[in-house]
Amino acid sequence: MKWDEFFVTGEPMIYAADVSIILVSLAIVIGLTYFKKWGYLWREWLTTVDHKRIGIMYIISALIMLFRGGVDALLMRTQLAVPDNKILDAQHYNEIFTTHGLIMILFMAMPFVIGMMNVVIPLQIGARDVAFPRLNAVSFWMFFFGAMLLNLSFVIGGSPDAGWSAYFPLASLEFSPTVGNNYYSLALQISGIGTLMTGVNFIVTILKMRAPGMKLMRMPMFTWSVLITNVIILFAFPVLTVALALMMFDRIFGSQFFTMANGGMDMLWANLFWVWGHPEVYIVILPAFGIFSDVISTFSKKNLYGYKSMVVSMVAISVLSFLVWAHHFYTMGQGAMVNGFFSITTMAIAVPTGVKIFNWLFTLQKGKISFTSPMLYAMGFIPIFTIGGVTGVMLAMASADYQYHNTMFLVAHFHYVLIPGTVFGVLAGMHYWFPKMFGFRLNERLAKWAFWLIIIGFNVAFMPLFFLGLNGMTRRMYTYSASTGFGPLNMIATIGAFVLAIGFVVLCYNFFHSFRHSPRNEGGDPWDARTLEWSTPSPVPVYNFAKLPNVKSQDAFWHAKKHNVPLYEEGPYEEIHMPSNSGQPFILGVIMFILGFSLVFSWFIPAIIAGVGVIIMLAVRSFERDHGYHISAKEIAATEQKLRGDTV
Repeated sequence: MKWDEFFVTGEPMIYAADVSIILVSLAIVIGLTYFKKWGYLWREWLTTVDHKRIGIMYIISALIMLFRGGVDALLMRTQLAVPDNKILDAQHYNEIFTTHGLIMILFMAMPFVIGMMNVVIPLQIGARDVAFPRLNAVSFWMFFFGAMLLNLSFVIGGSPDAGWSAYFPLASLEFSPTVGNNYYSLALQISGIGTLMTGVNFIVTILKMRAPGMKLMRMPMFTWSVLITNVIILFAFPVLTVALALMMFDRIFGSQFFTMANGGMDMLWANLFWVWGHPEVYIVILPAFGIFSDVISTFSKKNLYGYKSMVVSMVAISVLSFLVWAHHFYTMGQGAMVNGFFSITTMAIAVPTGVKIFNWLFTLQKGKISFTSPMLYAMGFIPIFTIGGVTGVMLAMASADYQYHNTMFLVAHFHYVLIPGTVFGVLAGMHYWFPKMFGFRLNERLAKWAFWLIIIGFNVAFMPLFFLGLNGMTRRMYTYSASTGFGPLNMIATIGAFVLAIGFVVLCYNFFHSFRHSPRNEGGDPWDARTLEWSTPSPVPVYNFAKLPNVKSQDAFWHAKKHNVPLYEEGPYEEIHMPSNSGQPFILGVIMFILGFSLVFSWFIPAIIAGVGVIIMLAVRSFERDHGYHISAKEIAATEQKLRGDTV
């Protein structure tokens, strides 16, 4: 391969990206060296197995990926703002809409949700960590280096260009001869294995590590949503992993699984992809439902209305999510009978979803509502997500879908589902649980400014797309002529996209402002909340709970506060056993990155060496004897005294 094929060249934006990557890398290295923080970085973050720090690293990664995917979105909107625009050519546009979808769903929404799980779940169930802390660190580094591998494609080799769904034969070597879709198959395999391990870890954690007295039907709704989400991960992600492996064999080793000749079947990819792809929608939405439930209950000062029906609805959604995949390709020739079946199952999924909407509305009824920033995101979610759901029912009708299919109507629909259903959810959760992560709240005034800019910008950006779709504008077209009449609505949508971006800039500025100015002495329960995590100091000590709580009801902390009953048994502290930090997960992630990068370019000798490295790492871990460490009772007493000025 020639160097001009190895490095992406020819575009000013690529050169700007090269320069920015070099400058940012140099700034990080110089900053860490100047402030002598290399040791701190290694000891406290790169080798940590603490679920809270791993959760924070997931969230920071997600915010960085939000910036990357957001820039892609602004480039697309700018290109479409006026007819016959020349900012992007067709190939560059193909690459950008592909990476925008991949990054936003797999490397922004997923890690944001998993970050929230990591920070909150052990605290909500009264546990000191997840069931497998070392595996949790491996999961994060697999995700992180998978994300880095995909992002590297922007400047080395070229980005994938067959859409985030990578349909064959478009994603085959014949129609996509660059290494872009090699990156797709390998980066998603590496990060997907990490997600699968997260699924196993959190199912075991929730089922086996709940505090005494916390029965299943006493769990907070966010914990329920995470349990069900991880069961979906357990069944859905192996399908994606196998499909990606077959894709890798087709593209790198010359097999014929998805070809249109020699016994291959291109529709096999479409089916495998969406067997994973539709449950994936609920993997990123169900935890947000849990967040909204906890937020609405807290800021309405009421129990969650219809707790059992909420649980049953989420279970029903998880089952139905595996029975709707073919609605993504009604027009690909499977016949009226099959389309009819998937049309009915798709519309059926609106029933349990509608039940949840009514649960939230009845929780709000006659509540003492506080319009805090987390609550605003929950309030904004309900009407916008309902629009997304109703348009989803329109798309579920197979005969009507023949008109809507692959139009901007579809683009508007899934943004009306995923942005309120996931982005609003994780933003509500981030504002809500921020004190548990960092010991102070985000500035409420700036947070509300950011909210209003985001919600107004979102609707201005995506509402016009419904009408563009109904007028016949297809998605993924990189330009159009003035005679189509698409120009004015596209200009409005572009203005909305930039307002939306300003909202996220204000949100980021709020981190900086709050870090410098927010008060640090608001205690462990600044929202007067209901669940166990708020009984801990803020920020939470490494061991989470000095003593494990005794749970006697739903909303155990609220019950203890209002009825003045103890949440913890009296008596002296006892030493706590904790897991040791380890650098092995990070090193394993680096080796997997080298393995993936080598395979992208079919460099088999370094790939074999990296593969041997992976086996050695697994063997080292298998024979390692690590018994963790103990925190003494005296140290726990001193920590509790320092963090909250009293003893439990």
